[in-house]
Amino acid sequence: MKRAERLVLIEKLISENIVSSQEELLRMMEDKGAECTQATLSRDLRQMGISKGFEAGGGYMYLLPGSRRMVNAMSSGETVAAITSMIWAQGVMLVKTPPGFAPAVATSIDRAGRYEIAGTIAGDDTILVIPRDNISRDAIEECIKIIFQTEKQKE
Repeated sequence: MKRAERLVLIEKLISENIVSSQEELLRMMEDKGAECTQATLSRDLRQMGISKGFEAGGGYMYLLPGSRRMVNAMSSGETVAAITSMIWAQGVMLVKTPPGFAPAVATSIDRAGRYEIAGTIAGDDTILVIPRDNISRDAIEECIKIIFQTEKQKE
C-alpha cells in the first residue's frame, strides 16, 4: 500500500473508531489489507498530528488534529475534572489540563458566552483565556467558577 493510501486509511480508522493503541490500529489496518511496521505507523501518526487524549470511559484514544469528538464525548463532570491548574501571566489566564482535554474545556468556556471573556485559544493541554479590556482577574476567575458550577449542576 502506498503512503498516501495508508494515511487516508489511518485517518478513516481513527475518525470512525475509538482506537486506544498502536497495536490496535495496526490490527485494524491489517484487517483492511494494509501492512506496515510499528515504527512506520508511529512516524505517520506524528506527521499527521494525531495525538492521544482521554475518552469518556477514562481510557486513551487517538484524536485527529482539531477533533471535536472529544468535546462531544465528555460529560460536564469530566470537563470540570479536566482542569488541573489556573495561573495568570501577562494579563491572560493559563488553564492547564491533562493531554487531550484542552479543546473540550475551552469549548465549554466559549459556549458559556460570558461577556467578561473575549475568547479562548486551546492547545492539547493548555488554554489561554483572554479577558476583555478592563475586566479584573477576580471577575474572570469568578466566571470560570460559575461556568463549571453550572455544568456540574447539569449532571
